[in-house]
Amino acid sequence: MRAIILPVTPFQQNCSIVWNEQNRRAAVVDPGGDLDRVLAQLDKEGLTLEKILLTHAHLDHAAGTAELAKLKGVPIEGPHEGDRFWIDGLPEATRKYGFPPAESFEPDRWLNQGDTVTVGGETLEVFHCPGHTPGHVVFFHRGVRVAWVGDVLFAGSIGRSDFPGGDHATLLSSIRERLFPLGDDVTFVPGHGPTSTFGNERQTNPFVADRLFGK
Repeated sequence: MRAIILPVTPFQQNCSIVWNEQNRRAAVVDPGGDLDRVLAQLDKEGLTLEKILLTHAHLDHAAGTAELAKLKGVPIEGPHEGDRFWIDGLPEATRKYGFPPAESFEPDRWLNQGDTVTVGGETLEVFHCPGHTPGHVVFFHRGVRVAWVGDVLFAGSIGRSDFPGGDHATLLSSIRERLFPLGDDVTFVPGHGPTSTFGNERQTNPFVADRLFGK
């Protein structure tokens, strides 16, 4: 599996295109906006979009979802249904923050802990990781040891938990109980900023480092 990261929207959100190298079938993870750039990259790589995957439904991650799904006639998978109220609020959120207008939508499939999704026949495991939003999920490819974690964890930081439905203790639990056990060698793509590894964050991230937990 291969991937390209495209920072989109004024919030510089890491939209990813992931695909199977053999059949060139792809998914877009978190199409928050700037769809012209996303579509141009799909064409440049000669990829066929087969679905949209959402980690959560904040506007910088999901505002382009309905439009892209209609343009390409593809299904939407994710997030967990706990984020339904965020999806319903997308039209108002985009007006409030000066984003291009966005429609709300109904995912073709809500995701839960233990589910899997496929991209071109490649399997991604789904981990429900609430705390930033109640319906946040993470996608993990066990073969290439890469996780798309949205706004749960960043290089040197963690996601905000002061939005409606957020909870700081729940966020920390999601990171330490569902992400870090996947392995120190796992590279993760955060919702914003550079990639890192779970091992590096476990040791050095001031919010979740082992040394702060007496380990």
